[in-house]
Amino acid sequence: MQTARAVPASTVVNLRDLGGIALGRDLRLRQGILLRSGQLSELDAEHDMAVAALGIRTVVDLRTADERRWAPDRLPTGARLFVADVLGDDPGVSPARLKVLLSDPDGAARLLGGGRAEELFAQTYRKLVLSPGAAAAYRAFLDTAADPHARPLLFHCATGKDRTGWATALLLMTAGASREVVRAEFLAVNHAVRAAFGPAVRRFLDEGGDPDIASAVIEARPGYLEAALDAMDERWGGLDGYLTKALRLPPAVAERLRADLVLPA
Repeated sequence: MQTARAVPASTVVNLRDLGGIALGRDLRLRQGILLRSGQLSELDAEHDMAVAALGIRTVVDLRTADERRWAPDRLPTGARLFVADVLGDDPGVSPARLKVLLSDPDGAARLLGGGRAEELFAQTYRKLVLSPGAAAAYRAFLDTAADPHARPLLFHCATGKDRTGWATALLLMTAGASREVVRAEFLAVNHAVRAAFGPAVRRFLDEGGDPDIASAVIEARPGYLEAALDAMDERWGGLDGYLTKALRLPPAVAERLRADLVLPA
């Protein structure tokens, strides 16, 4: 199944162009206008030609204030920054704390041991859907993505798998993708994320960390996405209810996204 195209950037982790993803009914996403990635704190805007060639106009940062302070984005030349903080200043046991969790094996064991890691991360995915703050952030993200003057647009969190994963799922479903397509793209980032976190995971394991905890916090797992989709279905009866009742997204915005993003295959 077609997933996003990996962009061979030298200074940005997990950079992917959503263009080309098949939506069914002989339709696909337009290339070169919506991209996802990990944080841009190491971007070399002058020398990373793969990023420069994209012509990014807008960067949407889905991270918390603490993350932005610890690792501020370096923007592509000419791009403007738009903040859409999904988790707010109370991230809990969440993707916002991956590096902290992997730097403290004993603390991670107390917090996430005994099989709790996967359960707590699934709870975070429910929070991505049910939290009013997250809804406001994702509404702002979709509003921005629907603005043709903001594109090409790059959106990201820390690793580009969790908050960015749900943002991607929303874009794909709004454009008409099946949940099978959404799941394939959600899981397709795992190779890049494992490579990016390889050194941190090796240190964690060398210091006695639990490999089950490490894999649960760095992987995009099917159960995580299902937790978000189930929350959406249970609370709002599916995508349409979520967009209109939770995000309060005007129907015209969703229609403009579809009109701009979808092309014949």
